[in-house]
Order: sequence, then C-alpha cells, then structure tokens
Amino acid sequence: MDYNNILFELKENIAYVTINRPKQLNALNKATIEELNHALTVVEDDPNAKVVILTGSGEKAFVAGADIKEFAEFSVEEGKLLSAEGHQKLFNLVENLSKPVIAAVNGFALGGGLELAMSAHIRIASEHAKLGLPEVSLGVIPGYGGTQRLTQLVGKGKAFEMITTAGMIGAEEAEKWGLVNNVVSAEELLATCEKMANKIMKNSPKAISSAIVAINAQYREGIDGFVTEITEFGKCFGTEDFKEGTTAFMEKRKPEFTGK
Repeated sequence: MDYNNILFELKENIAYVTINRPKQLNALNKATIEELNHALTVVEDDPNAKVVILTGSGEKAFVAGADIKEFAEFSVEEGKLLSAEGHQKLFNLVENLSKPVIAAVNGFALGGGLELAMSAHIRIASEHAKLGLPEVSLGVIPGYGGTQRLTQLVGKGKAFEMITTAGMIGAEEAEKWGLVNNVVSAEELLATCEKMANKIMKNSPKAISSAIVAINAQYREGIDGFVTEITEFGKCFGTEDFKEGTTAFMEKRKPEFTGK
C-alpha cells in the first residue's frame, strides 16, 4: 500500500509510524485511519517489529483531532457507523496490538488525537504538549473510546471535568493525573521513546504479548481479568522464550529471546 498521509519505517526492530499531515495538524481523516490500519497490521504480522513508536509530524501536533469536514453533515446512523469503524480499524487495533505501542505526544493531542494516544500502551509527552477532548463544544461526545479510556486512566471525576468543560491540560498536569507516563523536552522526546523501546525489547516478546492481553482483560465487560492472567501465565510455560529465560537465569547469562 502506498502511504499518502503517514510515514512508516522499520529500523532496528522499532516500527516508526508517523501521521504526516502537518498542514492539517495531523488531523485524522478516513484515509489516514485506513493507512494506519494497514501499517499496524503489517507490524502485527512482522516478527522483526518488536515495538511501535507512534507520533505526528512537525512540531505543533501529535494529532489535533478528527477531520470535522468529513462528518459535519452525517445522520445518526452515519455517526454510529463512523464511531464503530474507527474503533475497529484503529483504536481497538492499537490497544490490542501484540507489540507495545508508545505514543510520542509531540504537541496538541485533542479529540481523536488524544483518543489515539490513550489507545497506546504507553504515552510520553513533550513538555509543551496540550491534551483534551473538546467534542462537547461541537455538540458531540468523544466517539473513538475517549469516554471509556480517559475514565480508566484518570478516574471518573477528572474524566467528567475534562470532557464536560472541553478544556485542555498541559503535559505536567497530564502526568500528575496518570494520563501520560513521562514528560520530557521536545528535543528528548524521540530518544526517550527509543530508550524505553530498547528496554522493552530486552524481554520476551511472547511474555509481553501475554501481558498485554491480561492487562486489557481488566477492562473487558464480562471478562474476569484474574482468569485471563491465569490462562496467559500458563501459556507462557509452553514457549521457547520461557525455556530460554529460565535457563539463562540459572546459567547466570543474558537471555536471547526469539519470540517463539
């Protein structure tokens, strides 16, 4: 697939996925969502891709929302379909990817942009980043998982405050509330994400995939996260990574994981 709205590069086992619409502040439109879906599906199927760093091009924005022009005239049913397809094609895909996704929040992360960052497993923000869900100021609510994931990350009270006021918060406040993991300077952002990616890649890919499944299970309706943990824990015992990890520990050497 030829990409017109994103940049995609695999280097040293890190997949760099960059929304590349700087003139539109990297706003998400239908075509961009399709391209992100394709790139992330490629990552999922590529054993050489171990971690994803997801960011936006330019210095102003990670993603400054959805492209409002595309849905301003939608009907009720069209609105529901827009939301459902977005969940399926992008936001749930990111959350459930078997490889960790680090969102490098390099500027404005608003509306669908914050929803995309929240679907990632880890968020690192530059110190000038601004985050918010301003949808109610347009007469609509967050439709790409924002009402759910924001509540999971910052709690019900803060989620109500952010969504109903449609306000933005700075990176430091976002870190205080647990919305982002770390805040660094703009110059250090990518290097910090790469440093974390390299820490992750020292560990078992199979175990990490199981950990993602188990952690996400906590937020699945009708799913017992403890039962999922037991199941995923047991699965690890049947992997080559488990044999290598335990053998390396007993032999007092660094493990060489194959992801099998």
